[in-house]
Amino acid sequence: MADRYLHFTGTTPGRFLTRRLGLPQPAPLRRWTLETPTLDGPLLHLTAGHSAAPDLGPVLAATGLKVTGQAERPAAVVLDATGVTTAAGLADVHAALHPVVRSLAGGGRVVVIGTAPSADDHHQAAAQQALEGFVRSLGKEVGRGATAQLLRLAPGASAASAESTLRFLLSPRSAYVSGQVVELTADAPGEVADWAAPLSGRTALVTGAARGIGASIASVLARDGAQVICLDVPQAQEELVRTADRLGATALPLDITAPDAADLIAAAAPGGLDVLVHNAGITRDRRLANMPADRWASVVDVNLDSVLRTTDALLGAGTVNRGGRIVATASIAGIAGNDGQTNYAASKAGIIGLVRSLAPRAAAEHGVTVNAVAPGFIETRMTAAVPLFIREAGRRMNSLSQGGLPVDVAETTAWFAQPASGAVNGQVVRVCGQSLLGA
Repeated sequence: MADRYLHFTGTTPGRFLTRRLGLPQPAPLRRWTLETPTLDGPLLHLTAGHSAAPDLGPVLAATGLKVTGQAERPAAVVLDATGVTTAAGLADVHAALHPVVRSLAGGGRVVVIGTAPSADDHHQAAAQQALEGFVRSLGKEVGRGATAQLLRLAPGASAASAESTLRFLLSPRSAYVSGQVVELTADAPGEVADWAAPLSGRTALVTGAARGIGASIASVLARDGAQVICLDVPQAQEELVRTADRLGATALPLDITAPDAADLIAAAAPGGLDVLVHNAGITRDRRLANMPADRWASVVDVNLDSVLRTTDALLGAGTVNRGGRIVATASIAGIAGNDGQTNYAASKAGIIGLVRSLAPRAAAEHGVTVNAVAPGFIETRMTAAVPLFIREAGRRMNSLSQGGLPVDVAETTAWFAQPASGAVNGQVVRVCGQSLLGA
């Protein structure tokens, strides 16, 4: 459903009226297209105090933006704050960004680069943790469709380990991601022969792929060069086949909760899977006092238990190849909770627990990363059916004052799926326009 308020605020009367009434004024977001693959303008590279990071210059240049130390209207600002180790050192963060933040272009990006808070040096830990509060607040301030993120580099991490993440955060692909903290490991990234098709030669399976977010994920993975297997329930076979045919993909009608689901998936991918996306999910909303057991059980079975069972089976059988990527779809409901969704929120919080526990073991034992996207209000058929006032609240209660699109979730999933994202592991990234709900 079209966001009429967003359209109205882009008109002259709309701008005048909303300004007078103090109402939100969302800026249309610029997303990736073939015609607009990069941000429009230079990248301002700054340092707060002494840098402890590897040389990021070549990686920043690879984003396609002109890197400079001075710009009147930058499209992006990258601040290296890895050397900030004391409370007094935070003054350097203020000194670096205070003069330039007002000149940031509409739809611009701010990325602050820090390190993990130390377990041994509480002064360093305090200063680096302070960057998180700073960035989350800055994301709420910058306005005009701009975003802010914190990227933490692990000790010993190379510049190459950050390349896929910086390419994503400093591009139109991350339009609806803001106020996030991404922590990178020191693991070496995989090779990417062609950044225009980083998934070339890789096989990806997407569950819940017949329509909505799942279909968009399948489309973006195919765009990036993957051979995609689209999985959905047999009841959605007609729509599933249409989606698969449009993408040159394979349709796999299958109930992911079936006892033999993992075996059938393995049979459909004889060469193994390089990308496994757990996107299938259902809602059966009702307050707990009015929720029968079958509504609880069906949501937990589809959204969580089937993910656990199939992931364990596919990893155990070696169906997920070394260097593979597992991406699950959580939800902001699993972080902040939601009235009438105790079952759904429990299942999505469970996904977060799965990611945090499995990620280090899957990397060590199988060479596979495990991450999750946590969507907020995304414009889908499901949210179009939400009552008007609740729908409008969902759209406006974030720093970008609008709902996201399925492609926003898909682009984040595709970043996780890249072979070059080997240092991105155990992360839960909200795709919610920096929702005012949750952390």
